[in-house]
Amino acid sequence: MSWAERLVQCLKDSNISLIAFVPDVSIGQATRLMEDDPFFHLVYASREEEAIGIAVGAYAAGRNSAVFMQSSGFGNCINAIGSLCIPHRLPIPFFINLRGDLGDFNIAQLALGRATRPILDTLGIPHYTLTEEHNMEKIVKGAVQLCYASREPVAICLTPMLHGGKIA
Repeated sequence: MSWAERLVQCLKDSNISLIAFVPDVSIGQATRLMEDDPFFHLVYASREEEAIGIAVGAYAAGRNSAVFMQSSGFGNCINAIGSLCIPHRLPIPFFINLRGDLGDFNIAQLALGRATRPILDTLGIPHYTLTEEHNMEKIVKGAVQLCYASREPVAICLTPMLHGGKIA
């Protein structure tokens, strides 16, 4: 079973059926699987803060949701997280593809790729980094359980060591 198949199964086991995201090649390995599965409803967003709003609306309507984004997109939605998700205790899991790491070819990805986890720390958002498939189920399911139990966002960071990265 691939990392993407494992991740999709973790989402299903956690009853997360709505996925809001800005398309990305690396996370596309997982979102393509979700598109083919009637359990999921995928909503394409043009910006990450829009994806946050979609996920929050789904949660308010009683549906578990998650947001998939790149680390550069995380920079786009900090205000939505800080002024909506955190103060209103909205349990939205964020799956963040960390760019600017091993083998990345795009210098524009370096700053936010490196700053994402320190920013999550500053915001007080628990985060877990997946570098390999080992323990993926335990980490993802545990993070999602914490997210809903604490009623606060949680981030799961995906690395090139997990998904292979992007190719120039």
